[in-house]
Amino acid sequence: MTKTEVNSIRTLVNVRRKAISVSTDELIKTEFLQPHEKLPLVIKPAVKGVSLQSWGQQNRDVIQSQLLKHGAILFRDFKVKSVEEFEQIIAAICTEVLEYRYRASPRTQVGGRIYTSTDYPAEQSIFPHNEHSYSPTFPLKIFFFCMTPAKEGGQTPIGSCRKIFDRIDPQIRDRFIEKKVMYVRNFGDGFGLPWQTVFQTSDKAKVEDYCQSHGIEVEWKEDNRLRTRQVSPAVVQHPHTGEMIWFNHATFFHVSTLEPAIRDSLLAMFKEEDLHTNTYYGDGSPIEPSVLEHLREAYQQEMITFSWQKGDILMLDNMLAVHGRQPFVPPRKIMVGMAEPYSP
Repeated sequence: MTKTEVNSIRTLVNVRRKAISVSTDELIKTEFLQPHEKLPLVIKPAVKGVSLQSWGQQNRDVIQSQLLKHGAILFRDFKVKSVEEFEQIIAAICTEVLEYRYRASPRTQVGGRIYTSTDYPAEQSIFPHNEHSYSPTFPLKIFFFCMTPAKEGGQTPIGSCRKIFDRIDPQIRDRFIEKKVMYVRNFGDGFGLPWQTVFQTSDKAKVEDYCQSHGIEVEWKEDNRLRTRQVSPAVVQHPHTGEMIWFNHATFFHVSTLEPAIRDSLLAMFKEEDLHTNTYYGDGSPIEPSVLEHLREAYQQEMITFSWQKGDILMLDNMLAVHGRQPFVPPRKIMVGMAEPYSP
């Protein structure tokens, strides 16, 4: 083989190497669902065969910075097909996938630490909320995976907590910052989750230990029923951005936020102190109806809705974005996984 032929082969090899050397920026493309809305950021593959798991693991810092900027990222067209793959993607992007504990809504575990998004009836809407904002420990990140879009409806509206915070009357914000929020929950009365499901144990001593360590007051009632009271902040500082965030279940847990037919039925069955969830100011005084209506309006004015596509993964910074659910016509399969526990 002549020297000229050797050089030609080397040149060809170098050309081929350059052709398959694709930068991170060339592997994905970004866009927005609506030009005037920066939430969520949509990330799509720019070339065929991009693995979201591999790309995500190699670009954790990029994802984190974009998530802190926008509050929500929608990964679309990556052809994610299974619960197992979904959980692997969460593990690739985040440090720890969480078990669903100290529960508030009915969910079914579908594999590993992945659950159905909620088992509430299809005809019911779910008010916007931050996941586990009532809990002493909550996930910083929450992921949703669309295995089957609903036949009709079933959107997961999302909204910016920054904008919600700005919409709330400063005097109302200050009142909640001063007084905080009291959550009262009742278990075992035939409505809502039993305490054994919420705490994932049938041992009362373990329930008491958990509550004592997290500042939750326990009151055992007759017939193995339980009432808890817990005072928590209404505004929490984000650990990465330093922003003060409206982060609580004051509106979501209040009986007046329920759909009228459900609310009226519950109030006919239970005394107010026996409702499965309700909220007050931290000193136990009632939250004024006008304040609750103002808060509900602040949430609803900032909600953005999009239709699910099969294989979509929606990633939220749980402190920067709220989520809800619209009624739907089955079938609908949206799975959820949570990551990165945080205790302010």
